[in-house]
Amino acid sequence: MKKFLRSPAVQAFLGLMLAGYLILIRRTTRWTHVGLEKVEPTLNSDQGAIGLFWHGRIPLCLGIGQVWWKKPKLRCLVSPSSDGEFIAQALARARFPAIRASSAKKGDSAKARAVVAAFREAMTWVGDGGVLIVTPDGPRGPNEVIASGSLQIAKRTGAPVFLMGLAAAPSIQLDTWDKVMFARPFGRGATVWEGPFHVPRDADDAQIESLIAEWSALLSDATRRAEKLVARRAD
Repeated sequence: MKKFLRSPAVQAFLGLMLAGYLILIRRTTRWTHVGLEKVEPTLNSDQGAIGLFWHGRIPLCLGIGQVWWKKPKLRCLVSPSSDGEFIAQALARARFPAIRASSAKKGDSAKARAVVAAFREAMTWVGDGGVLIVTPDGPRGPNEVIASGSLQIAKRTGAPVFLMGLAAAPSIQLDTWDKVMFARPFGRGATVWEGPFHVPRDADDAQIESLIAEWSALLSDATRRAEKLVARRAD
């Protein structure tokens, strides 16, 4: 079954279906943005930026796309695995082209080289004024815990980081590792924006770990606030 699902034809079909869903939700959902003024100076500048939201909210991501499209250069970071292929295809169709990267397993030298190349590409992209969108707990989790990769990119480029809590109602939340949320059409969506945050260029491993804990808590809090906002508006 896995071989069938990962075949190019099936991946292309799944990518097309997901892209259609993403576009449908963007066009039929009434979005509210809280704290949008925090990102507006970056939107109106030539500076690159990094945006983080949780992996389980990928089906809602075009709610932030309509904000970030004000910048001329936008890409997202997606796993190079077979499971990530249809997501990358869907996002490309929805104007979110991907850089393929994720963490490598210990001992997998080929994957490690691919990761290094992708992170170099991501750093060049951000350094040249591009926006990079990352789901920092993907593709394997743990849920709502930021991995260090996005912070390392922020450290090396000096780019501001924005945390984006996403939610929609009515919606369906599946019992997956990331508690993925699918919005129903013609509902309400909300994004709670936090930032800008920065990683000092001289930050050591201990400081990075401290920021990971701090930013993970802030992003989860922003996500919970977005959930409460759409729940109140749906009443």
